[in-house]
Amino acid sequence: MINFNANLPPVTGANGLQPPKLNGAGQDKADFSEAIKAVGKYISNVDLSQKASDMSIADLLTGRNEDIVSVVAEVAKADMSFKLLVGVRNKLIEAYKQTMNMPL
Repeated sequence: MINFNANLPPVTGANGLQPPKLNGAGQDKADFSEAIKAVGKYISNVDLSQKASDMSIADLLTGRNEDIVSVVAEVAKADMSFKLLVGVRNKLIEAYKQTMNMPL
């Protein structure tokens, strides 16, 4: 059985961004644009982590960095964030397909 504690503070992501707040059935177009901006920020953060991972690999190969543990940690972080992004994308595509297959 899962215990739910409603007194917990709001959840924030690893980069300090909070998920967009939903107003229920009467959402405004501004809320949707804020959600799109938040998704764009998450995608740019994943891109930055991928680039940092590539730079740390290049530094290791050229001999500028000899700490392989930090390189492996950077690559693992970038890999996990990319897998999460792909998982969210797949869920959104699945939801879109289910919505399109709904009878009118």
